[in-house]
Amino acid sequence: MNRLPAASLLLIAAFALPTAVLAKASDRNQPIDVDAGSSDCSVSDERLPCLLTSGVTITQGTLEIQATRADLRRSNGEFQRVILNGGPVKLKQQMDDGGWVDATAAQADYNMPSDTVVLTGNAVVNQPGQGKIEGQRIVYNMATGRVQGGGEGQGRVRMQFQPRNQTPAQQPAPAAQGGR
Repeated sequence: MNRLPAASLLLIAAFALPTAVLAKASDRNQPIDVDAGSSDCSVSDERLPCLLTSGVTITQGTLEIQATRADLRRSNGEFQRVILNGGPVKLKQQMDDGGWVDATAAQADYNMPSDTVVLTGNAVVNQPGQGKIEGQRIVYNMATGRVQGGGEGQGRVRMQFQPRNQTPAQQPAPAAQGGR
């Protein structure tokens, strides 16, 4: 298993998307484990990307990311940007409140200095019991908590909000479908 320095990939406590609930804070202090079919990284020239391919799995605490490829960019010894591609990229993480959030997209681009994650290509962020957002592009600013969604071309943003005052047993049953 390849191992990256913990400070390198704060990367992704990030994907606690559309609500004010935050990703498990203790995850940021956990080691980051990377498993990939191959890697091509330079230890002496940080201008070169660190490329991980062939089934990439990144875990840090409760965070789990699966991608086909990860492209990590550094500057001054720190990771600045992580670009994940897959069919699709899958992310899952526990929140501080005990709930879970999961996201999928064709690509996830995390800009660490601006604390911004951009999910593109059939992006879906789901927090069971809270809600869901879908679109061709979802931008999440972790510093401000702002989430923006948009479509490309004829694409639309679809959102679903769950009522907070109902337990699953109280939610109305789906209407029976039948012909007359």
